[in-house]
Amino acid sequence: MAEAAPVSGFGRELRQCRQAAGLSLRQLAARVGYDHSYLSQVERGRRPGSADLARFCDRELGTGSRLTGTYLRAHPERPAAVRPVVSGRPAASLAAVWDGLTSALAGVDRVEATGDVRSVPPARLLPELLADLQLLQAQGSDGFGVRAAELSVLVAETLTGLGELRAARRWWSAGRAFADSSGEVSMRSLVRAREAISGLAERRPLPQLLELAEESLALAQRIPASGVQAHAVRARVLAQLGRRSEAHRALQELLNCSDALPPATTSPLGDLAAYEVHAAEGRVCASLGYGTAGCLMLGRALELCPEQRVAERAQLELALAECLALEGEVAAGLALAMRELVELPDEWHTYYLYDEARRVLAAARDREPGLAAVRDLEVLVERRTYATGRSVGSGSW
Repeated sequence: MAEAAPVSGFGRELRQCRQAAGLSLRQLAARVGYDHSYLSQVERGRRPGSADLARFCDRELGTGSRLTGTYLRAHPERPAAVRPVVSGRPAASLAAVWDGLTSALAGVDRVEATGDVRSVPPARLLPELLADLQLLQAQGSDGFGVRAAELSVLVAETLTGLGELRAARRWWSAGRAFADSSGEVSMRSLVRAREAISGLAERRPLPQLLELAEESLALAQRIPASGVQAHAVRARVLAQLGRRSEAHRALQELLNCSDALPPATTSPLGDLAAYEVHAAEGRVCASLGYGTAGCLMLGRALELCPEQRVAERAQLELALAECLALEGEVAAGLALAMRELVELPDEWHTYYLYDEARRVLAAARDREPGLAAVRDLEVLVERRTYATGRSVGSGSW
């Protein structure tokens, strides 16, 4: 544990300023992009805090440079540094990069895309994305808005994968703002579709997600690739809202749209790869309770999904497990889900993976709630390795 700062110093002054502003710990934490439990430890002198934290709190509490000065007097030799991701927690520099990037919406250069981001575990990917964003700020070109939108979406999805949903919301907002400022209709549509898809895993309000999906679809009328994602998420949201006839029509529109696609590419935010199209179709079928069709589509997706995309393959396996359970093959679905959670290396466990596992559980409970394997999977899901760092495969299950 980090060395505690004197209770009478920075921590105490932070608490006084926060209380004077009438904010709770959770409210201030949401504004500065830190976990509320971390702020609590700082206020109690259990953690020293940082110059970045002091600066962000000064800004949100309207205290000028009071807190920053107090911190620097207590830690005059602490260098300002970018804190890496540790144990699945995002870097403290997230807010600093977000502030710097969103302070200017034009006049920055397009940089080379990060490699195959889906082949990098999220805790290692986040610092790379932040470095790309910082480099983006330092360059200059007309492609800034599009590239900033792409990177913002990837940061948002990575944060969600790490379970940092509140921090991810800021980056979704930034992604939409950059996409809108770029004038690129395709990017505006894609950002909204991706946010709605992520929102399903986050269990955000369905009417809000439907609005995002409708906006994406309206923008995507002339863009087949983004239209697939928009149709897919709209169909899933409608199914969850119980509007099945509309969801059926949306599924047919999705199939018509995917049939019209040109040969696919593998760009992370560009045209969809063929396996992503089948994966989208399979998940819509699962949302509508079509287990057999879902198994077929997801099986095709797994055949085409690159081996190095470990997390995506695991999510597809769990989606397939849900379809097996929907089709009455509950024991097989549970066994497949448990095998994926136990055998998958910890670094690939994400919030998205556990959302898929919760969907398998829901399907299994609906059909055979008395199976012992249902409780076994519940135990694995409760461990949430992406958040706790505790290996799913450890101990008895």
